[in-house]
Amino acid sequence: MNQIVKFETVQDKIIDIRGEKVIMDSDAAVLYGIETRDVNKAVKNNPPNFRKDIL
Repeated sequence: MNQIVKFETVQDKIIDIRGEKVIMDSDAAVLYGIETRDVNKAVKNNPPNFRKDIL
């Protein structure tokens, strides 16, 4: 994906769960133009880049 995503588009995808602002894996995949499974693989294969309490 080589297009600039508008702030409003990203902001609409942010939800609040138990006081934490998050973006669902499926929404992140759409924003990056990839499959949801690829987002999940990235999280699994790069744990230092993600908070441990969410894995």
